[in-house]
Formats: sequence, C-alpha cells, structure tokens
Amino acid sequence: MKWPLDGVKVVDLTQNVAGPFASSILADLGADVIKIEPPQGDATRTWGPPFWSGESPAFLALNRNKRGVRLDLKQSADKTRLASLLSDTDVLLVSGRPGAMQRLGLGFDTLHTHYPRLIYGEVTPFGQSGPLKDRPGYDPLMQAMVGIMSVNTVPGEEPSRVGVSIIDMGCAQWLAIGVLSALRARDLSGEGMRVTASLFDTAVGWMTYHLASYWASGISPRGWGSGTAMIVPYQAFPVSDGWLVIAAGNDRLFRELARVLDRPEWITDERYSTNAARVRNREPLIQSIAERTRTRTHWEWQVVLDAVGIPSAPVQTVEDVARSEQLKTSGIIQQLTHNRISDFRAVGLPLTMNGIRPAIRKPPPE
Repeated sequence: MKWPLDGVKVVDLTQNVAGPFASSILADLGADVIKIEPPQGDATRTWGPPFWSGESPAFLALNRNKRGVRLDLKQSADKTRLASLLSDTDVLLVSGRPGAMQRLGLGFDTLHTHYPRLIYGEVTPFGQSGPLKDRPGYDPLMQAMVGIMSVNTVPGEEPSRVGVSIIDMGCAQWLAIGVLSALRARDLSGEGMRVTASLFDTAVGWMTYHLASYWASGISPRGWGSGTAMIVPYQAFPVSDGWLVIAAGNDRLFRELARVLDRPEWITDERYSTNAARVRNREPLIQSIAERTRTRTHWEWQVVLDAVGIPSAPVQTVEDVARSEQLKTSGIIQQLTHNRISDFRAVGLPLTMNGIRPAIRKPPPE
C-alpha cells in the first residue's frame, strides 16, 4: 500500500518527547524522517532505568521509522551538511524557546528565503508571544499551570500529574496535524509556511470543558479522583479483588444499576432521580455504591453489569494490558528486527487506513 506521506522528506532537529513523537507520526504515515542529533545524542537516550538491552525505552518508543545523523550545529562544516539536507526537504521540525533557532541561523524567515517551499514546524513552550514566551516549558509544569493537576486529584489529597506525557504527546499530535495541513496548502499555493504548536496551548486545549464550567458558574472545578465533576456515578469503585470503573452515564443506566445493586428505592429517591441530583448528592451515593461493590470480584460484577448494558472495566496494570487478548488481536503492537534487542516491539499508530495499520519499517537509529 502507498502511504499518504510517501516521498515526503522530513528533517527533525527536535529532542525529548514532543518533537520526536510528531516526527514518528509523520514517519509512520510514510515520510522519510532524518533525525539530527547533537554529538552527545538526544537527551532521551539517557532516560532510565529501566533500559532495554542498554537502550532507553523512551527513546525507542519515540524514534522508530527514522534514519539518524549526528551534527554539531555550532560547527560550520556541520551547518553546511544540514544546508545540503535541506535543499530537497519538505518539512523541518525544530523545538526550543523563541530566538534559539534564530541564533543558529535557522529561524523561519531566514530559511524561507532560501527554501520557499519548506514547511517549518516548531514546538515551543508558550508560542511566540505573551509575558511567558521566554520561559522554559515542560510537561509537568504545564499540567500544573493550566489546572490539570487541580482536577486530577482525590479530594483532600495532593494534586497529581497525569501519568503519561499528555502535554508533550498532545502537542506532537497538533504539530503533525498542522504539518499535514501545511502540505495540503502547499499543494495549492506552492509556498511553505510556519506551523507553531505550543505546550501551553495544548494544555489549555485539554481543559476546554473545565474552562466552560468555570465561565458558567464562576467556580473552579475540583478533582474527583477517578470520577468526573458532571456525571455520577462514573468512576472506580472498590471490589473484593481491586477496583472496577462503572460508567452509568445517564438516568436509564442508573436505574439499571440500582436494580443490579438491589437498591430499587434509589430509582424514586429525589436525591438520585436525575444526573444533576446525583451530582449534588454524590458523597452519600458513592459511599452506598461502594458498600455493595466490595462484596464481589470485578469479574462477578462485570457479568451482571454487562447483562443489562452498563459499561464497566477493571483498573488494570500495564502488565495486565500487555498480556491482554484485546491488545494481541488489535494489531497495534508491531515487532521488527533490532541489532541489540531480540524481542523488540513498539506501539503503532492508533489508526488504520483501508483496514491497514501504518507499518513500523525501521528500528530507532543507534
């Protein structure tokens, strides 16, 4: 199958998570990605333990399907080599604070003069404007600044960071979407353009309905552990062998849940008869549900919940997921040959095209 980005050449100057994840998306879609690393290598190569046959799992996960070149862009000979690479490049990806690329002679205005068809994609902390534009930006800082940590809490406990790099990886997705759009625009105009994604904007984007809730009420949303502010019951409940998420997301499902839990009186109880009422009276309801769910295993509850159409799922570990039949049959995990790692595998793109998932063709560069 011919992939959408076959024939597109990408030069990637980024490190860490956001930029490399963006270029891996483009690579999986068929682009020829050349990863440029400084003499000491991408900083992600040192992230660990654990290490996988001496390699950082984070680096491996973010850099498949790429070729590798090592350049010191402070040296004129290596800058000349980069210029040679850019002569037929479609997309250049960069990252850093405003001004960093300009000091290297790699700002958009300079490069656009020499390479007018070049699409210039950049990851920035705060974009190109505002009082914070010169500050550094990292995933946990952004989760703190925009309120994600404040809504990712259990009442009475310290705020928590979401356990995956959702800001970095979300920013990568926006950058990839922007680059794809710029390639389409270039088909029409013949001109390249500047595509800027920022960690701050990405973080704000995740808060879209929380901000709307604040504008509606004047009250800052708070965290509800595994639950959510606007739907009850819609969270993890204790069971005899762990935790089970029950998502009774509307009034009909709640009535079914009341019957399953042998509490039919809840159906006519005005405290619980509508979702809005349940949100206002969440504490006593959650406590009462938990008293019932503790009496059985997650599997016993899932059987009866499935029978009446109430969505549920056990809280699993990464090991549980890695061993699951759904993961094995989904085709998202792909294996390929790696010089050092005999059982190397990686998570592919979470999409298929004409029923085919984009292939991981090359292991990460050594």
